[in-house]
Amino acid sequence: METVSDVVVVGGGPCGSFSALNLARIGIKVTVFEEHDEIGVPCHCAGHLSIKGLKQLGLHPLPSEIVENSFCGAIFHSPGGKEFSVRFHSPVTCVVNRVLFDKHVAKMAETLGTRYRLNSVVASLLIDDSFVKGVVVKEGGKTERKFWSKIVLDAEGISSKILRQTGLRTFNRGNLVNGVHAEVENVKDLEPDMVEVYLGKDYAPGFYAWLTPKGDDRAKVGLAAKSANPRELLRKLMLKHPAASKKLCSAKVLQNVFHPIPLGGPIPKAYSNGLMAVGDVASHVKPTTGGGVVFGMISAKIAADVALEALQRDDFSSRFLGLYQRRVQKLLGFDLNAMLRIRKMLDAMSDAKLDDAIGFCRRFGLEDFLRSIEDIDFQGQALLNALRSPRALAALVYFFMLYLSANP
Repeated sequence: METVSDVVVVGGGPCGSFSALNLARIGIKVTVFEEHDEIGVPCHCAGHLSIKGLKQLGLHPLPSEIVENSFCGAIFHSPGGKEFSVRFHSPVTCVVNRVLFDKHVAKMAETLGTRYRLNSVVASLLIDDSFVKGVVVKEGGKTERKFWSKIVLDAEGISSKILRQTGLRTFNRGNLVNGVHAEVENVKDLEPDMVEVYLGKDYAPGFYAWLTPKGDDRAKVGLAAKSANPRELLRKLMLKHPAASKKLCSAKVLQNVFHPIPLGGPIPKAYSNGLMAVGDVASHVKPTTGGGVVFGMISAKIAADVALEALQRDDFSSRFLGLYQRRVQKLLGFDLNAMLRIRKMLDAMSDAKLDDAIGFCRRFGLEDFLRSIEDIDFQGQALLNALRSPRALAALVYFFMLYLSANP
């Protein structure tokens, strides 16, 4: 038996490392157990992040070697070939090398005293008198060892193996999409500062496909889908999509990664006696875009704050740690709920209705209005603020009517 720290973090991804970083800043003894032998490997997402979100997290500007490109907007392609673009006056998003990004956050935490134990699989929780009091770890495939702590932060990702041991409900797998993203070269005719989004059930049923330029002739291309094989859908997109194939038909795939994405909103309860769940395992993921890094790291910061208060009070009960969920709900709940409703609306719309929607955006000149939106992470708040505009209100009524016509 070994007491390693005040706080144990399960998982060395950005959410786990960011919670460790915020605790280490105030002198809390933290140990992170990461099952792989290298931080950031394997990579689990394309790394498309909002610049404002990074600023809110205190991570902007990032070192130049991490940022692969920055974007001023997006081009949306409807299933029937219509286009609608939104270009901001300055960059609003960036694409990062996720391996280097994860290493960067972990290095910041390690520099402040966080201890990382790699190649260390957390096999189970240590539970005593209904309280989580540490973890059982198998390091390097060797004999299991017990590590005691006062609090465990579960940042294991969507596997949810550790979370299930607490009896807490995991995310709704009915709202899971299977994603794939690939690094490609020899891509043609890209607008270097614009992301491309492809809608339509033939190529990404239940979600969308994307193309993010990296510079020169390289890009990241990917999609997610509720049904069908994402690998086959990606090949179909690159070779047969009327718009994407013009850019990607001669592209060479350098590597690809597969990853599921939970789109059903936060789990009902992300805490128990001695434990808090952060990031993907708690489904702190935007249902509209599938982005989980910014919201996950926001929840990780809140969990770190509550962990500090619990340590100061010597109270690790579920009653006290419930403060974590209440704070997450207060900050993110409205937006996540609004995005979940938007996701349900988009899923219900046929390709013909999506064509109508893109055509309406062009005819109604919504690009000028959309440029006024300041926050692309907190989409619920942005939508609420937008309703002050008569044009935006008219657009919302139009989309609502499309939704009703798809669900008589």
